[in-house]
Parts: sequence; structure tokens; C-alpha cells
Amino acid sequence: MKKLLLALLIAFSSCTVQKINKSLTKSDVFDKGHLGFMLVDPEKGKTLVDINSDKYFIPASNTKLFTFYTSYTVLGDSLVNGLNYLEKGDSLIFWGTGDPSLLHPDLKNTVALEFLEAQNKKLFLLDNFDQVEAFGPGWSWDWYNAYYAAERSALPVYGDIVRFAKSEGDSTFSIYPTRFKSSMALTEPRGNSSSSFRREHLENKFNYFVTSEATEKRFETDIPFITSADFAAKLLSEELKKEITIIQNPAYLNQEPKKLLTAAADSIYSQMMKISDNFLAEQLLLLVSDQLDNKLSTADAIAYAKENLLADLPDEPIWVDGSGLSSKNMFTPRSIIALLGKIRTEIPLDKIKAYFPAGGESGTIRNWYPSDEGQPAYIYAKTGTLSMSNALSGYLLTKSGKILHFSCLMNNYAISGTELKTELTKVLYYIHDKY
Repeated sequence: MKKLLLALLIAFSSCTVQKINKSLTKSDVFDKGHLGFMLVDPEKGKTLVDINSDKYFIPASNTKLFTFYTSYTVLGDSLVNGLNYLEKGDSLIFWGTGDPSLLHPDLKNTVALEFLEAQNKKLFLLDNFDQVEAFGPGWSWDWYNAYYAAERSALPVYGDIVRFAKSEGDSTFSIYPTRFKSSMALTEPRGNSSSSFRREHLENKFNYFVTSEATEKRFETDIPFITSADFAAKLLSEELKKEITIIQNPAYLNQEPKKLLTAAADSIYSQMMKISDNFLAEQLLLLVSDQLDNKLSTADAIAYAKENLLADLPDEPIWVDGSGLSSKNMFTPRSIIALLGKIRTEIPLDKIKAYFPAGGESGTIRNWYPSDEGQPAYIYAKTGTLSMSNALSGYLLTKSGKILHFSCLMNNYAISGTELKTELTKVLYYIHDKY
């Protein structure tokens, strides 16, 4: 009888896997582009579905899985180093580490500001901005006005963005930081939009309109500003009401600095992963680089990760930025699956659930992949979206109590992301329900 039950169980499981395969390979939706899909049962060490798992795909924001793992491994989950500094007589010489939290509108960290405010020494900002390219490899020039392409920098202030926000029913909108009010110019409404905010291409000047129709609506718009060492020093000087002098002396960068711990890494990881924040992802790799050798280099952080943390992946990651904005990034589904396995092994599940978007509940998938009414989320996964590229990789909890690892990369689809996600929802729910 036991043998019969076991045989029936194996037959049922095999039938389920076949149906999963068929739902992917015989789909009129998935057939319209290039699909890579891998599903693994780590408890059994068994690959359940393998479709083009050895092929390279553009991962979009699935790149953040690699950034997250690298950052968590190098920086840990406590406080990050937010400022490097040297004390020389009556002078305090400080420089940026890439920490994105200083006066960030969401993270709201003021530790570095309070540290500088308490000093009775002369303040000198050491210019190390030339170590950081404002934009990543392959980024498009016309993203300059979009929050998802905020400038990377050695010492971000306010998250390197201006936030325009209005609560429902308010007649006016707020500007953070308020110092940009003098840089605003009213323009005539155009198109069907009820409000619009745009920065001049090469200047920190902002054009806007807000129609009467918008006064009853809530909105929040983040626009990147152009930054530099001089501008960062000016912003900090205004906040501190103290003079900050820029200095150029690379020799100081070769000295071992004191380090000021500022923001909780946990809060940065969660924000980055849940809403797929590109700026935070980029700055995290700079923090990794600073931690490794007091230098800011995305390329160095990636090279270190590939050699020391990811050498055991099935296929070498083609990895150029922290966020996945670049279409030069390319990963294989089976390498992402291997990475998901490393994350599960090294990070407690409750932390993974706290960091990752949850289907039907939070982050970029709060409106997708819902569980049955009254039941907890069954998908914890990272999304990815670029033109003609969609991705979802993470953990799937089944009704039978299993935790499966999956990676779905979809490239060269001329159809909408909504169609792809609707089709993928059916597949993932079937796996959740039947496996």
C-alpha cells in the first residue's frame, strides 16, 4: 500500500510539472517573445521546470538581487558608513561614501548633519566626486528628468532629488527641499495632464503647472537635480548655517579615515527592493566599494562580488550597474536561481520577507500575484521592467508548505507588461495551488 501511495504521489507530481511546462511553452502570450523560466524545489534539490535557463537575458531590475546580496554580505544589516573624515588641528576634513540617506525625503537621516553641526572646527569637504559617474553605462540621456535615473554621487543630499507633493484636498503643493522654490517657473498647461514638473536639461531650474482639476488629487513627483561637490557643499552649508570649503587634495584619500556610522542598512535594503529604487541600488554599490578600499567605484564593487561572492554561479554575470537600468546587464535564469539559493542559505526567511515585495501586499507587486482571500502572500519576488523586458524572480510558497525558487525573464516582447503579468499570474498561482 505504501509503495502504491508513493507511486501515485510521484505520478501526480509528474503530471503537475508537465502542466506547468505546458502552461509556459504552449502559451499564446509567452510565445510572442523570448522566455527564460526555471523552477526549483531546493528541499529535494530538483529542477522542476527548465526553459532556456542557460540563455542570457536582459534582467532589468532583477539586477538588484545581485546588488542586494553583495551589499548584505559586505555591509551587513546594521549601520552603514555615512561619512569619512580626518581631524587636522582646527580643521575637519570630510568626504562622501555614497551614503544615500542624508536628508533623503523617505529615509530622513540626519546623523551626518548633526555630527557636522556639533563641530567647533573649520569644515572642509574633500572633493571625491570625480570617482563617480553621474549616469551608468548605457543609460539614456533623456532620463535626466525621471526619478528612476537620479544622479549617482559621492555625497548625496536630499537623495539628489526635489520632491513635489500634495495631499488630497490641499490647494497648494509642497517642495522638498524648500530652497528650490526660487528655481520654479510657472508654465501653461499642456496635453491631458492635470499637473507637470520638469527640470531644464542642463540647469537646476524647474517648470511646472498644476490645474484646478489637480487640486482635489494627491500627487508626489520626484525630479533629479544636477549635483556636484560645490553644490553638495552649498546645500550642507545652508542647512548647517556654517561655511564649508571645498578642497582638492587626493593625498588625504590615501589616509585611513575615521568613519561615521549613519543609516540602518536594513531600511535602505527594504526601500530599494520593495519599490525597486534605482538610486538606492546605485549608491549601495558605492558604499560597498568604500567599505572595501575607501574608494568609490561601481566597477570595483561588481568585480569584487563576481570574484569573491559569485564565482560559484553557473554562468558569469554580465553586470555593469547597481540598478538594472542598463540594457548591458545580462544574466541567465539558472544563475539567478543559484543566487536565490545563496540568499535563502545566508539570510533568515523572515528578513527576506521583510525586504522583498510581497504579491498582493507590498512594493512593486502589491497589485499582482494575490493570494486567496484571507491568506498570506505566497510570492516574495523582485520585479524588473525595461522596454521590451520583464522579469520576476524570487520565492513561491505552495499550499502544501514548500518554498520553491523561480526565475522568469522575458525579453523582446512587443506586447504590454500587463499581458505578460496576467499570464504569469495564472502560472504561478497554479504552482502555488497544486504543487
